[in-house]
Amino acid sequence: METFLIKALQLVVALAFLVVIHEFGHYIFARIFGIKVEKFYMFFNPWFSLFKWKPRKGKPKFGKDGKERATWRDTEYGIGWLPLGGYVKIAGMIDESMDKEQLKQPAQPWEFRAKPAWQRLLVMIGGVLFNFILAILIYAGIAFWWGNKYIELDKAYEGMDFSPVALQYGFRNGDIPLTADGEKIDASKEDFLLTAATAREVKVLRNHRDTVTVKLPEDFVVRLGKEGFMMYRQPVYVAQVQGGSPAKDAGILEGDRIVAIDTVATPAYSVLTPTLQKYAGKTTTVTVERDGKNITLPVTPTEGGKLGFQLKPITDVYPTVTVHYGFFRSFPKGWENGTTMLTNYVGSLKHIFSKEGAQSIGGFGAIGGMFPDRWNWLSFWEITAFLSVALAFMNILPIPALDGGHVLFLLYEIIVRRKAPDKVLEYAQIAGMCFLLALLLYANGADVIRAIAN
Repeated sequence: METFLIKALQLVVALAFLVVIHEFGHYIFARIFGIKVEKFYMFFNPWFSLFKWKPRKGKPKFGKDGKERATWRDTEYGIGWLPLGGYVKIAGMIDESMDKEQLKQPAQPWEFRAKPAWQRLLVMIGGVLFNFILAILIYAGIAFWWGNKYIELDKAYEGMDFSPVALQYGFRNGDIPLTADGEKIDASKEDFLLTAATAREVKVLRNHRDTVTVKLPEDFVVRLGKEGFMMYRQPVYVAQVQGGSPAKDAGILEGDRIVAIDTVATPAYSVLTPTLQKYAGKTTTVTVERDGKNITLPVTPTEGGKLGFQLKPITDVYPTVTVHYGFFRSFPKGWENGTTMLTNYVGSLKHIFSKEGAQSIGGFGAIGGMFPDRWNWLSFWEITAFLSVALAFMNILPIPALDGGHVLFLLYEIIVRRKAPDKVLEYAQIAGMCFLLALLLYANGADVIRAIAN
């Protein structure tokens, strides 16, 4: 339950932040061009709001020409109770509010529909633009604050642990990835896992002596789903022994490396855990490596299959490389990571129309599952940056009810020099909203089905 709440909190915080930035992109361009924004809401507010505030209580403001002017005080700012997104209600625009009464009246100078097409276009792409800029700034902030810390693949001497799907296609736990389609896999790159997952051939070093080629299908990255691909194997080095624990009673010391339980070798923590489960509550032996020698000690794991020690962090086991970025150097790095993530994300969507791709679609549960079960600021910002890129791209798709749908009609207007009829815009908005609602139900329904199946 605690893990669920931590993941849910991270998801809500990240989405709230991204929604506010996205809607602010629309808002700020609308305000630049003098368009009245009637509402600015984080989350949706059907029937009621958790909070709302409208600065202007009296009469509207008029300019020197005697005409009404739109200001920030005309906007109602609020927080809804349904955390599925957010919105800005722009005067004189057919949007999700479906306010048709306003459109029956003559256009006012401060309305969206009264502005030139190029201004309306900038208003509509403002949210997408701000989300992408946000992703670049987050990546720049990560580079500046944390730098780029990584472990070179050939220095991780115990290799990698692979997901069940990856094992089905020929990888073996302990393999050390070398090349993807002939190019060296560079762990310093943020997308090195995706580079390997989208390759047709991956060469690995197996058993520290054999070079093996693993051939992958074109849709391998989709087949991986939420299981992931691979992660560094973590040798079992003891950082600290708990008092009164089986490890303490057995004589295990700080700095020891546990290399076997009974006759089962434990080259990595991923092997140690299931092995200890088999000996839970039973007396067996543990072999530790200490000062270059192997020492065998009697030990009785707890009923839960635990020894009672703290694991040394993987970055203290394998040699790491840290690249530091100054303030000005961090921005090119942010741009590089942001554009790379966008390119990879767009490329991966080509598989979504396959059978496996459709099955991999997930909703808020799948997104929440991306976050770690312990609050970690680096992971939080990395995932938030990725979601910002994904939100930007998904919103620019030419689907009615999304920003991209409005952009499509505006481009049509610019090209043919004639607005699309309001009825066409209205029906397109309804169709788009129905499609998005169906997709939302499908994605979150898939999450529920997977949760029940597991």
